[in-house]
Amino acid sequence: MKKILAFAGSTSSTSINKQLATFAAKSLQQTTFDIIDLKDLTLPIYSEDEEKENGFPEDILQFSNSLDTYDGFIVSLAEHNGTYTAAFKNIFDWVSRLNVKVFRDKPLLLMAASPGGMGGKFVLEAASQRFPRQGATSITTFSFPNFYDNFKKFKIINQDLLLDFKTKVQLFENKVNNIK
Repeated sequence: MKKILAFAGSTSSTSINKQLATFAAKSLQQTTFDIIDLKDLTLPIYSEDEEKENGFPEDILQFSNSLDTYDGFIVSLAEHNGTYTAAFKNIFDWVSRLNVKVFRDKPLLLMAASPGGMGGKFVLEAASQRFPRQGATSITTFSFPNFYDNFKKFKIINQDLLLDFKTKVQLFENKVNNIK
């Protein structure tokens, strides 16, 4: 059985994107999954000087090596000022120094949730342009606006959003399960 890794591009203990990534992983029908929390990684801010002086942090070595064991990824990005969170960008920078193909030429379900009406569309656009160059071979995107109005008791209550979400998760899962 295929296995994916799900995580949010946030280190907030109340991350709505972690809730969405978890919900997506639990919605998979024929694929197993692991969910991680990026706040569990202890890392200095990336710089060439840091890398030269101290090498790669053990957490990033383990995280990067673990990416090789998955058949796809679910990532839900928080949007800060129209782009990735500083914490996600730092992890992304560290991992890409070990392997530029962060997503290991595997399918990606790329999502963003926001409390406002835009649904993280700016970070989705930036990531959709960047991540293919980082090894995301097939990107399925899902934007989730007005999170607190549309997600209650671990369920999507807006029926249009729910239908779109289910369609995107199934499309992603089909891509993962069709990998040879």
